[in-house]
Amino acid sequence: MNNKIVLGITQGDSNSIGYEVIIKALSDNRIFDICTPVIYGSSKLFGYYKKSLPEMESISTNVITSINDAHPKRINIINCVPDNLTLEPGRQSADGAKGAILSLEAAVKDAKAGKLGAIVTAPFNKSSVNSESFKFTGHTEYLAEEFGVENPLMFLVSDILKVGLVTAHLPIKDVPSALTKGLIVRKLGLMLNSLKRDFMVVRPRIAVLSLNPHNGDDGLLGKEESEIINPAINEFNKEGIYAFGTYSPDGFFAGDLMKKFDAVLAIYHDQGLIPFKALAFESGVNYTAGLPVVRTSPDHGTAFDLVGKGVAKPDSMLCAIYRACDIYRNRIQYDEMTANPLKALEKSSSNNVD
Repeated sequence: MNNKIVLGITQGDSNSIGYEVIIKALSDNRIFDICTPVIYGSSKLFGYYKKSLPEMESISTNVITSINDAHPKRINIINCVPDNLTLEPGRQSADGAKGAILSLEAAVKDAKAGKLGAIVTAPFNKSSVNSESFKFTGHTEYLAEEFGVENPLMFLVSDILKVGLVTAHLPIKDVPSALTKGLIVRKLGLMLNSLKRDFMVVRPRIAVLSLNPHNGDDGLLGKEESEIINPAINEFNKEGIYAFGTYSPDGFFAGDLMKKFDAVLAIYHDQGLIPFKALAFESGVNYTAGLPVVRTSPDHGTAFDLVGKGVAKPDSMLCAIYRACDIYRNRIQYDEMTANPLKALEKSSSNNVD
């Protein structure tokens, strides 16, 4: 495989724009210079969606039963989604969701076995996949369970803005009661480590947003800032100044203040994702920080209404692929730079002993 990253790509919901954006993204031959792509899904579905994109007909694929047989210059497909599942392009269905789950489970199995350098997940519909066998509110929660990680960081990243979330897929009414000083300190730690190891930021500066309007207005509009968020920032900064805040979100994103920071920690889902998608929708990537495996995803959803029209843009999927490869390489470089030099010297000395 020429020492390239073996990249697993899940198909997402069978009826969504997943295959369209995957096919368009992988039509760029430069992909093969940086990774060996392996789609976990169905060669039959791939062929169906490729026919709706005449300009992509020349793309060659390699259908394999094991990742060990992946071809470094082809789009490899592992058939893990059975052909008997009903295909209904553009419609939300149980079979479409089942395809997404089977694809994800197969990719995670190979990742656990150390056969994948990174995973890129195409979108699924959260309400569709939630079932007896899949009781998770999203990819992030499922991956956390599978890899035994408590509270990973949902991290939306682009070249112009990086936003992490304290709480992710949680109803707004439950956000205040979910906030604790310990949770915020953990998320800040995950963000700090990710900025250093995954994005090669030497001394990160992190902005922390407030929960309430106007930063709580000295307790008039809420006390979470004074009783939970600010104490968490102070606790985190005992080892050095990395986190700053709290900042009222409306003013923070309205001016140039955000340009002074390497990343922003938002308190809840829409507080962070609305400005992120407004500023970096087509280049944005959803990254899960804190996992032992690199996982990225486009920052858009299933877009059932666009299926079959040929208009879905692959930009975010392409960015997710490149970003996954970059993070994987950054981790290797960072680990080499921060490895204990004495251990390396001791190992070298012992190897030279006759």
